[in-house]
Amino acid sequence: MASRERTIRVAIVAAAAISLVASAALLLLRQRRLRRRRRRGVACGGGGRRRRRCFEPEEKPQNRFKRVLADNSYSPFKHLKCEGKEKGVSLKMHPYEEEINSLLDDPPLISNFCSNNKYSDMSTSYSWIDTEAQLESLTKLLSGERVFAVDTEQHSLRSFLGYTALMQISTQKEDFLIDTIALHDVMGILRPVFADRSICKVFHGADNDVLWLQRDFHIYVVNMFDTAKACEILSKPYKSLAYLLETYCGVSTDKTFQREDWRVRPLSTEMIEYARSDAHYLLYISDCLASELHKRICDTSDCPDDKFNFFFEASRRANMVCMQLYVKDNESTPGASAAASIFSRYMNVQGFESLKLGESKDLIWKLCAWRDLMARVHDESLRFVLSDQAIAALAVTIPKSSTEVYNVIVEADLSNGSAYPSQPSPSPVVVTHVEELCCLLQDSTTNIDNVFKLLLDKNLGQTGCCPLSVYNYALVSEFNLKKTSMFSLKHGGEKLTPTNNKKASRELFIQKFSCKSPVYHNCRIYATDGRLLCYCDRRKLEWYLQRNLAKMVEEDPPAIMLLFEPKGRPEDEDNDFYIHSKKNICVGCGEKSHYIRYRIIPSCYRMHFPEHLKSHRSHDIVLLCVDCHEAAHAAAEKYKKQIAGEFGIPLFVQRIVGSGDKPIITVSSSIDGKDDDTGVSPLQLRTAAMALLRHGSSMPLERQAELMQIVKAYYGGREVTPEDLEMALFVGMSPHERRRFEKKKGLSFLNPEKRTISKVMVVRGIYLPLMKMLIEDNLLRRETIAL
Repeated sequence: MASRERTIRVAIVAAAAISLVASAALLLLRQRRLRRRRRRGVACGGGGRRRRRCFEPEEKPQNRFKRVLADNSYSPFKHLKCEGKEKGVSLKMHPYEEEINSLLDDPPLISNFCSNNKYSDMSTSYSWIDTEAQLESLTKLLSGERVFAVDTEQHSLRSFLGYTALMQISTQKEDFLIDTIALHDVMGILRPVFADRSICKVFHGADNDVLWLQRDFHIYVVNMFDTAKACEILSKPYKSLAYLLETYCGVSTDKTFQREDWRVRPLSTEMIEYARSDAHYLLYISDCLASELHKRICDTSDCPDDKFNFFFEASRRANMVCMQLYVKDNESTPGASAAASIFSRYMNVQGFESLKLGESKDLIWKLCAWRDLMARVHDESLRFVLSDQAIAALAVTIPKSSTEVYNVIVEADLSNGSAYPSQPSPSPVVVTHVEELCCLLQDSTTNIDNVFKLLLDKNLGQTGCCPLSVYNYALVSEFNLKKTSMFSLKHGGEKLTPTNNKKASRELFIQKFSCKSPVYHNCRIYATDGRLLCYCDRRKLEWYLQRNLAKMVEEDPPAIMLLFEPKGRPEDEDNDFYIHSKKNICVGCGEKSHYIRYRIIPSCYRMHFPEHLKSHRSHDIVLLCVDCHEAAHAAAEKYKKQIAGEFGIPLFVQRIVGSGDKPIITVSSSIDGKDDDTGVSPLQLRTAAMALLRHGSSMPLERQAELMQIVKAYYGGREVTPEDLEMALFVGMSPHERRRFEKKKGLSFLNPEKRTISKVMVVRGIYLPLMKMLIEDNLLRRETIAL
């Protein structure tokens, strides 16, 4: 008994000793970690306070990529250098330019494309490709095909540049879903198949897909048929894939899946079905469209092999898309364009009037530049780090503490709503770097170069707290923190001087916005007596031929003769302009390499012309090069402001006032320099109404009351009903803005009857009064409109 008690005592003492040692070890480990954190901490502004360590980032799929072609640095994207071609990596030359040009000059015959694909549902199984061996096997299979369909799914919210998360490929027999996340580093295996000019790749709306494949995998598409381009040639009422699926296949799809997180694995059954449908039916749809194109050839041309026919034109337009090259959208001054956009969109929001415009612009620019840098460092999208409306709100309120910063951001995001409701607000990046953000908001005197060199050193320097990755590593080597200015970055081996910046921006603008094909085809239309009626483009010619209203009389250049007597002749109506051929050059300087359409009469005035002054009238639309376009636009803006001041007609509706229960809007402006306190801005009203409809039940009562007061101010102070909130969503919108809004929101708020009422309210309330003012002031002397 005694020995047992002794054994128990020894065991208790031993357990206590072990516990003490373990506790001491844990304490020492904790102290060591604290010391390590203190050593790694960085003081904010030199005030002695230590920054917390950067948040532990969640495991993102792109962190597993070993090779990234497009990193988050400011250096230009390097395109593929093909073997046997010129040495060096070209930034401007397409590696397969020769092959694509040959297709443009000699398009493939329709017999090489059509495979008599029969309609089939998706009852058959599909293949999931996620190993290198499977990808090689698929490449071998595709190399034996004449045509296959392709689509991609992208992820952009949690990545700075975005990346391809899934690729769908369909042949006549099978569907393949390629896990481009698992196979990211070996996707180049598919490169030869996509570059093979003997194999046709079918896409729908490939303008972005072509660039994304270059960005992620150096895959370049050669020989493509784009069903969206075919829709343009055939003058389809809609060009969307959803329309084609419903028209030709009787399949309806939910396009909200485009916003799903395509990084998740495994994909849900619904996501797999959606991804398959995008590519599975494309071959059948492309065959249907190609047959329609061929039928028009036979109906309208005596020579089916004529190079200028519908199918060849569709092929040319698609392969012109293949000629695009991916370019990083880098700015010489990071955040400048975003800041300008935010300032112009939110400058009417309450609070900006009380600030000095120069200080507001500078602060917004600093916040945008900080957001740009943080997004690059953490490989997050700009909207994930900090939303535009949050930047505007921070610039208005200028919070002093981290708590105030959080509250301002949450309120701004809650008021505006989000396409990604699960997105945290504020973001983890803001929470981690909130001290830097506070310093940035409070210090208005520090040179921005010094601020961001310090921030980069803190985050990615030798003692930086943010983890290095393949995406942000180049930022460290790109910035010479001791000698290089934040905004004199090395770009392709050269410093971005203002001259080089302007030249690069000009080239990028030309690439994006110049006309991609000739504007004037100089096709001719003759009357029954042989007199020339007008010159026109090929599409108008085919419109008459398709309806058997004309016959082809000449092939090169194309010309038709009408089979009916037209209502009038150009010379009878003093329209000699339309019976002269036109050159595809700038009318200002004669530049031939590029041109952009320019409206001599601004759209804001032309839209109010009577129908007979704008229908089938294009004499006020000319071609200008970028330089002439810039000069003409600047001169037009000055003249528009002069007209606005002279006749008291605002260019933009600044404030609106509702008249009680009646849906009538009056326009008030501050052209004369005097501010009008009555009413609310249209943007402010729509934002408040949207926030109340979406989040009214969950937002704080104080904020709810504040937003309700804005809406009540428009409705004359009376109580506001849910129907009033729905009507307010459309107030102040132009017809184009309204259509975009309805398409974006999916008509989730309004039924057709209410939309009609809202449309009448907006048109009668804003545009007609403006038009009446124009008429009364004799700006349109030629005609009067019965309102």
